[in-house]
Amino acid sequence: MQKPGTESAAADAQAGWPAESRGTHCPYCALQCAIEVRVASPRVLVRARPFPTNRGILCPKGWAAAEPLHHPDRLLTPLLRDGKGARLRPAPWDEALDRIASAIRRIQSDCGRDAFGLFGGGSLTNEKAYLLGKFARVALKTRSIDYNGRFCMASAAVALKKAFGLDRGLPFPIADIAQAQVLVLVGANIAETMPPLQQYFEEQRRRGGRLVVIDPRATPTARRADLHLALRPGSDAALALGLLHLIIAQGRVDTEFVERRTTGFEEVRRQAVAFWPERAARLTGLSSWQLRETAALLGNAETLIVLSGRGQEQQSRSVGNLLAWINLCLALGKVGKPFCGFGSLTGQGNGQGGREHGQKADQLPGYRSIEAAADRARLCRFWKVADADLPGSGPTADPLLRSCGEAGGLRGLFVMGANPAVSAPKSLEVIERLERLDFLVVSDFFLSETAALADVVLPAAQWAEEEGTVTNLEGRVLLRERALPPPPGVRTDLQILHGLACRLGCGQAFPAESPRVFDELRRASAGGAADYSGISYARLREGEGIFWPCPGADHPGTPRLFLDRFATGNGKARFHPIEESFPAELPDSDFPLWLITGRLLVHYQSGTQTRRSPTLLAMEPEPTVAIHPETAKGLRIKAGDGVRVTTRRGSLRAIARISEELRIDCLFAPFHWGGEGSVNRVTNPALDPESGMPEFKLCSARLERETEGLSETKASLSEATPGSKGKAHDEQQDP
Repeated sequence: MQKPGTESAAADAQAGWPAESRGTHCPYCALQCAIEVRVASPRVLVRARPFPTNRGILCPKGWAAAEPLHHPDRLLTPLLRDGKGARLRPAPWDEALDRIASAIRRIQSDCGRDAFGLFGGGSLTNEKAYLLGKFARVALKTRSIDYNGRFCMASAAVALKKAFGLDRGLPFPIADIAQAQVLVLVGANIAETMPPLQQYFEEQRRRGGRLVVIDPRATPTARRADLHLALRPGSDAALALGLLHLIIAQGRVDTEFVERRTTGFEEVRRQAVAFWPERAARLTGLSSWQLRETAALLGNAETLIVLSGRGQEQQSRSVGNLLAWINLCLALGKVGKPFCGFGSLTGQGNGQGGREHGQKADQLPGYRSIEAAADRARLCRFWKVADADLPGSGPTADPLLRSCGEAGGLRGLFVMGANPAVSAPKSLEVIERLERLDFLVVSDFFLSETAALADVVLPAAQWAEEEGTVTNLEGRVLLRERALPPPPGVRTDLQILHGLACRLGCGQAFPAESPRVFDELRRASAGGAADYSGISYARLREGEGIFWPCPGADHPGTPRLFLDRFATGNGKARFHPIEESFPAELPDSDFPLWLITGRLLVHYQSGTQTRRSPTLLAMEPEPTVAIHPETAKGLRIKAGDGVRVTTRRGSLRAIARISEELRIDCLFAPFHWGGEGSVNRVTNPALDPESGMPEFKLCSARLERETEGLSETKASLSEATPGSKGKAHDEQQDP
């Protein structure tokens, strides 16, 4: 990370920076760091700019954000496949859109409206997410739509709504983090996944605050903590219940807060009785001394913030994990007060806004429910459609994808802003299902692993080439300004949806211009939980973003939620007893290790963009598996060896990295690669019954040293890197 100092115009000129620039925001994580983009043809330059979130700091991904814009793999024309088994060929836009519209009509006529589906993404702007949801419900009248945020924030959304009545990942601004006396991070590695956020943690420490990190790995974040609890994978809820037992036993419950502002405590109190320190220690792999020290630290804190990440949220009982920690915060009275609260750290760039305005399976704009009669009536009036024509909720992401090509399932699918061939659990099965479809369309910047399977591929504009709003992890709505036009032959996703809608006879209902779509979105959201009706492009250009809800043009926005009441019918937060549970599978003699998945500092999501950044790829060029030294020694594995990780679903191949960060019973593999290095080939598709979240984060595995040489292993992994001689690269370059 770097923090640029004050630079004069003369210094800019000397450094080769053009005089004109455009302020916008980074395309990657949900922090949405502010950046300045300057075009010095043929180069595009990026640097940090001051803003309340990143305060002039960027991580390596932010500094390199412009590199994929002009990568030679960039899609610049639609690609069509003339029949199964044929190669993709360039085609004009009219031919591509005509073919898609014809396929939609044919599939829906032959197999029913729900046989054609859409799959969106948490990186899409609010305008795209809104229009994609409307396109599904109004143009196609299909219930078959969901998005890749189901693989990221679904469990947090369910838990926050159950406890507080409202899902905004952080119900307070990130500036509050620095003011908390005690911070607890559960399953989050901020130092590598959101480096600019680390400055708030450092400020908190300088103020005398304490940091507790709960993670099986001794990550860079954990190494900076006052207390690191390296718990057994999958025991997050047991730890929270053990701490609640001690809080109750030590008389540290805020009884006045519990009685005045919550309901349901007594049942949770009875459940916590069963998690005495010695039992909780056995379940978590920690010592009873560690539990007592942590409980005392939390119980004595005047202000406390607990932040949750994907570590405990990408599990098959992750809603219960989250509720267990929320119960602890409520018992301590540390919610709905300044510099206190429970929050979930949204991951994707628009992971917050992307789950508010209609691309979810059960959702209408403004965070309304598609099953609630009043919400349906409101949107039917707004969209001028009959209730009978507005479909109900459909399957969530994982069952939707696994229905592809099945009887009664999807026969056609349009994927926008997602790469499920890499990001879905048990991904080889998902790839097989995608190949069974009668028709697959993908809109993307590059020929991703999913796009390589498609019948039609549409070249889409990247982040710097279009305008639109995003909502960051705090609920702050921001405007990404366009810095340069898309290359010739490339269209925005809004233009693509407009073009299809015109061919389906409803083009007037689907504007192609982002300001028009946002104006419709904000009016559609009026009165909903996520009310954007008082937000406009003009207001966003004047300030530093606006926190929703913002129900009027003169409303300042709502940085802190729940100060007076929670968003429930009676205004009180709800305790929830949880079912005692374990991960869907446990290590045994055949698969004796835990496999944990996660992110690296320099890559992002499925790697479609960061693997096409020369700067970032040079830092992490290949799939790796981190192994504890003792585990590696027992298997005669050295750093740099080729290894194979096998689970009950298959195997992946990678390069060994020896690391003392891990528990001896754990492996760690990042999920940024496709091909044989893709970790989601082997992850567990077991779903949380309430949220539909797969158990990405952990499964049982075994490790073997590859018998072939290292050079052969690396050659076999080359398909995971863009620019190799893999299928996707060859097809993209096919004249």
